[in-house]
Amino acid sequence: MKEIWIGILASLFFAVTFILNRTMELSGGSWLWSSSLRYFFMVPFLLAIVAYRKGLGETKKEMFKKPVMFFIWSAVAFVLFYAPLTYAAAYSPGWLLAGTWQLTIVAGVLLAPFFTIIVKTKSGEQKFRQKIPAVSLCISLIILAGVVLIQIPHAQSVDIQTLWLGILPVIIAAVAYPLGNRKMMELLGGRLDTFQRVLGMTLMTLPIWIGVAIYALLTVGPPSIDQLTQSFIVAVSSGVIATTLFFMATDLARDNQGKLAAVEATQSTELIFAMFGEMILVGIALPGPISLVGIVVIIIGMGLHSFQTALEQRTKEQAPGQGRQA
Repeated sequence: MKEIWIGILASLFFAVTFILNRTMELSGGSWLWSSSLRYFFMVPFLLAIVAYRKGLGETKKEMFKKPVMFFIWSAVAFVLFYAPLTYAAAYSPGWLLAGTWQLTIVAGVLLAPFFTIIVKTKSGEQKFRQKIPAVSLCISLIILAGVVLIQIPHAQSVDIQTLWLGILPVIIAAVAYPLGNRKMMELLGGRLDTFQRVLGMTLMTLPIWIGVAIYALLTVGPPSIDQLTQSFIVAVSSGVIATTLFFMATDLARDNQGKLAAVEATQSTELIFAMFGEMILVGIALPGPISLVGIVVIIIGMGLHSFQTALEQRTKEQAPGQGRQA
């Protein structure tokens, strides 16, 4: 239950991304600056936090232990996640991005076979391929159904260009984020805490973001003061606070695929936060009856995930031995 509440809190801060990225695009800001500035602003905050916790040495050690894999999965988790998300903001409102982003719930569950679990037996440790947790998948599909219901009233006004350019990049991001996050947890094996992991992944991807910023400077010019301000808010709210909270929750649940799926499913609440945020800041209309039903379905799905997680935890505590993810 603790992991789920942390995940929901992270979703509240994540919702800022969808709202502000859209407002930056509406005011003429480029997605190139929106994506790169976020990570530039994250670095000093993370450096200060990790330095205060005396963790810079361990972070550097892990970054250079397997630099190629560290770079690859950091790029998947951060670059292939955030660049498509900011690009899509040029074509879709925040509510549509947040809604499509919920595909990450199902993607996270379906990624289970890409990972192995180490089980201690009488003959030693053995590796087994993870299985897709059927119950978690079914509950995630319930949440996804609620997301679809919320989208129905709005999707009628979306043209083909918005559909492809606004949705396809988000689908890529929705798969890349849980894949990169889980692969990094597998690579590090719990040797770095959440702040160290986010810092290491951010530093590893800086060369890419510097390249994006240089390209932006040459093609669209420097960012406006307004975009700098909003990107700073996104960096603190979503990049530092939300990412740290979410990674903290997934770290706590990394040994249990069902619990991990429940944590990833908390991202469904981003849609609710984003919708009400846009109502206040952008002035979108109140949700209709169908959308309200969708919100209720999402809440029911989250409740089922919470119940399942508590039940699994109780069963795990009663079991004599457990495996660990590898």
